[in-house]
Amino acid sequence: MSQLTVYNSLTRQKEIFTSLTAGRVGMYVCGPTVSGESHLGHARPFITFDILFRYLQYLGYKVRYVRNITDAGHFEEEGREAEDKISKKAVLEKLEPMELVQKYTNLFRWAMHQFNNLEPSIEPTATGHIVEQIVMIEKIIEDGYAYIANGSVYFDVEKYNNHFSTLGLPYGMLSGRVLEDQVDTTRDLENQHEKRNKADFALWKNAPPEHIMRWKSPWGEGFPGWHIECSAMSTKYLGHQFDIHGGGMDLQFPHHECEIAQSTVCNQVTPAKYWLHNNMITINGKKMGKSYNNVIKLSELFSGNHALLTQGFSPMTIRFFILQTQYRSTLDFSNEALLAAGRGLKRLWEAYEALQAFEPSALTFDANEVDVELNQKVITLLHEMDQFMDDDLNTAKVLANMFELVPVINSFKDKHIAIAALPIKTFTLLQQKMKIFVEDVFGLKSELPGDHSKLNGVLQVLIQMRKKAKASKDYVTSDNIRNQLLSVGITLKDEKDGSMSYTLA
Repeated sequence: MSQLTVYNSLTRQKEIFTSLTAGRVGMYVCGPTVSGESHLGHARPFITFDILFRYLQYLGYKVRYVRNITDAGHFEEEGREAEDKISKKAVLEKLEPMELVQKYTNLFRWAMHQFNNLEPSIEPTATGHIVEQIVMIEKIIEDGYAYIANGSVYFDVEKYNNHFSTLGLPYGMLSGRVLEDQVDTTRDLENQHEKRNKADFALWKNAPPEHIMRWKSPWGEGFPGWHIECSAMSTKYLGHQFDIHGGGMDLQFPHHECEIAQSTVCNQVTPAKYWLHNNMITINGKKMGKSYNNVIKLSELFSGNHALLTQGFSPMTIRFFILQTQYRSTLDFSNEALLAAGRGLKRLWEAYEALQAFEPSALTFDANEVDVELNQKVITLLHEMDQFMDDDLNTAKVLANMFELVPVINSFKDKHIAIAALPIKTFTLLQQKMKIFVEDVFGLKSELPGDHSKLNGVLQVLIQMRKKAKASKDYVTSDNIRNQLLSVGITLKDEKDGSMSYTLA
């Protein structure tokens, strides 16, 4: 039996996953900054870690999944414009900052629901944890790894590195960056003169008069830095050390690097045992960015209302497309690729529904009709699905196995192969495993009008009622069910093997 292995960005190698507490997993994933509507770049990380959340539960773990909402003044450090995104956008939209935060938080949650992502166990907000952030900053100052300058507080990276590098915990341990190189390439940002060293980052920023979002602190009115919020919330809800910290590869530096430093000072241990990062997406071969005019909001992706799109694409098509590539590989979005994904999803879903429509107890299985070679092929493909997921969540290989099973399922449906070619144990396993991976782990669902999957469930109930009526020679009830269904355009057909099928007018 295989064991779950994951690629740990911290050690740069695959490792067997062992939770800190048997049977339980603590997982923290950096959530969105709700200063605007979620875009295509948000789809991949949150679908990726939804798959991990689902798979860990399938493996039997009790998972506490914490995903934050960044709704405070988002002061971004190195390589980015230093600005309070939320306050700036609130002025543009003529909204109160928290009104804007609520608007875009609601839109984010709506989009996650469209993707059929499970809700996290806890979804804390940065503004709801100002006290915890201040307490953590006070502890870092007390320990001598931060300093106050004009009402702002900065983390002393060089002092941290001088001490903790001797303990094997240098600044740069996650991203692989050497501190000297970071200093040489650091941009001159606003208030850079306040820092002792260019690599130092803000824990708390003094709020200028025009800054809307501000809180009282021991250092004056201001707002927290970007990185401290995640350290404070992950510590509060998952403890000094937890199992998994996830996010996009773009967060490795500086965000996650700074998290490690802050939390290590406060808790004397690296915050997470395993660090998982999904790779980035491109659009038609280009990095997504405002300069390329290719930032596609999720609502635009669903509706097709964007210059780069020829049509809208359903949330399940996008989810399926993301699953086609292992999460650590780059992923290029294009109209052609999404159209192909839509066709692939349709083919898989139709076969899946056809498979689930069979009722094994109503079928005839004969050991003499078993196709040994086919039976072994199906068993191998099903068992490999677990192995591929255990190998750093290789959803692409799992899907490849599913598509090898599709023609087998279609042959059963079209009666080109007798269902008795498989033993009942294998046929039941096929139904169970496909349901587990298609719905429970991959989170795919029907998008047909009226939810065809629910209709199928209702029809199976009626088919079973009709079978029981026929078995007890209650032909009045049996005929009544068939005729009533026929009157609404559903035709029942009695098959030679004792099963029943239906067609929709």
